[in-house]
Amino acid sequence: MAKSVSQDAISTILANPSPDSSSDLPEIIVQVLDLKLTGNRYTFTASDGKMKLRAIFPLNMSTEIITGSVQNMGLVKILDYTLNDIPNKSEKYLIVTKCEVVSSALETEIKAEIKTEEPGIVLKKPKLEHEVKNEAKTDLNGIILKPKQEMVSKSAAQIVHEQRENMAPVARMAMTRRVHPLVSLNPYQGNWTIKVRLTSKGNMRTYKNAGGEGCVFNVELTDEDGTQIQATMFNEAARKFYEKFLLGKVYYISRGTLKVANKQFKTVKNDYEMTLNENSVVEEASDEETFIPEAKFNFVPIDQLGPYINGRELVDIIGVVQSVTAVSNIKRKIDNENIPKRDMIVADETKKTVVVSLWNELANNVGQELFDLADKFPVVAIKSLKVSDFQGVSLSTLGKSKVMINPDIPEAKKLRCWYDSEGIGSSMANIGMGLSPSSRTGARSMYTDRVSLSHITGNPSLGDEKPAFFSIKAFVSLIRPEQAMWYCACKTCNKKVTEAPGSGYWCEGCQRNDEECNLRYIMVSKISDTRGEAWVSAFNEEAEKIIGCSAEELSKLKSEQGDIDGYQQKLKEATWVPHLFRVSVTQNEYNNEKRQRITVRAVAPINFAKETKFLIEDIKKMINSQ
Repeated sequence: MAKSVSQDAISTILANPSPDSSSDLPEIIVQVLDLKLTGNRYTFTASDGKMKLRAIFPLNMSTEIITGSVQNMGLVKILDYTLNDIPNKSEKYLIVTKCEVVSSALETEIKAEIKTEEPGIVLKKPKLEHEVKNEAKTDLNGIILKPKQEMVSKSAAQIVHEQRENMAPVARMAMTRRVHPLVSLNPYQGNWTIKVRLTSKGNMRTYKNAGGEGCVFNVELTDEDGTQIQATMFNEAARKFYEKFLLGKVYYISRGTLKVANKQFKTVKNDYEMTLNENSVVEEASDEETFIPEAKFNFVPIDQLGPYINGRELVDIIGVVQSVTAVSNIKRKIDNENIPKRDMIVADETKKTVVVSLWNELANNVGQELFDLADKFPVVAIKSLKVSDFQGVSLSTLGKSKVMINPDIPEAKKLRCWYDSEGIGSSMANIGMGLSPSSRTGARSMYTDRVSLSHITGNPSLGDEKPAFFSIKAFVSLIRPEQAMWYCACKTCNKKVTEAPGSGYWCEGCQRNDEECNLRYIMVSKISDTRGEAWVSAFNEEAEKIIGCSAEELSKLKSEQGDIDGYQQKLKEATWVPHLFRVSVTQNEYNNEKRQRITVRAVAPINFAKETKFLIEDIKKMINSQ
């Protein structure tokens, strides 16, 4: 028998806009028409051959659509759905929340032929509840097809009512209100209830604007399908729910509002964000089975962090802890408050390492636990990290970050096996050494934001509020040979070490003594272009590209061989060579006077083909602007 649509499938959906469960519905098979991508979701027209209804697939069906399992003109069986009104129109919109594929694309669109003279079956338009009650029950001319919902008996309703009276408020909410999946919510819905797990909770923050002072905090919520949404609470609502929301707990939430998410600030993959006010209802689902999943990780390998540098997107990582520093206090410039901070170095299977800075409570609590376990090289999984270009590439925790030590997940077990068998004896390299200049500067090209040095030095206020980034084509015109061009660095964390009494080198950060240390560049040089000159600072990786050798090699040339002329000749060879620089501009205060500090973030040799193309485009822009 050929596969086909269910008879009167659309009528059944319209008569049951919000079914209590899929078991209450007859089989609903529809044909998919006009399948297309709208935003990040796939929309289609559901057809039963007689009627059509605009519809949208859930996000988890996107993969099946891309792989061809769900096709235009194909058949799908709808297992669960929500029917919404389209604002300012009399139309309905079907939001499919669960479905399965029945058939691939058919040759033609299914169109039913309605034969009114055929005896035995009479197809009638679904009736509203009050019409069904008044309908004569003796129709011997045929069979009336009705949605199952219309046949719910009164005695069953009475039983449900009696059960409700004996239930706890949370369980009563679960029975009287249908729980909506997050994927079905939109700003035009009326009443809804969601069942979600609190997977991330931010700190309470205060703010001040023209309207006065206030407080705010954010949470991230996850439902059983793994869909996430960010919820924000201000002032009274923030004070009301801050203590009530506990990380990892499951809640029923209703009476919130939704709006289109601000892409600049959103932290989860959802088109909408939620706001809860003081009238919103939040009930802990403590007496029910808490099947809502824990927070899902989307791990980024350490060697692939480059494109995220200085971006708004947060990352999750998993790695083996190599070392942990003692806690220190950093004075915040805005209010002179001391903020606890602790650094650790993490490595993964890419054989790359990265510095992760733990801040505030994470530095004191989880950080201390990691400090005590450091010699056992624990596996750590961290959610929601900010990627910056500090010291090349580094990671920092935020108020919403979550740290798990030796988590019971497959990725952690795989990483532990790799480290115990291979990684512990492998040579690890800092991520900053393996990234291209464009990756290290947040996927920026050396041909974007191109300016002359006079543009920077002629604008003293540049970098006042936040670092400003530019690209420059210039020559290294002077490197002073008498300067301290390198420092003794810890082999683990690269921080400065001091000679220990007796022998070796003491690292204050790692709180340990090593027999050897590394030499790393910290060099100041003058660069010049056709319009000006400026002093810039360059650190190890960038200085190596400018000088053409490592600090160890230059030190040997200067001291061990006693070849001062050779040392100076090496520096002279590095001058008047053209480079492309990516620089940051910040403001430093010296003797109560603000000064610009220009730091080299990346260095690259000139690609003359690309440079010529860039200059031609620049000339065209100048001609068109005249």
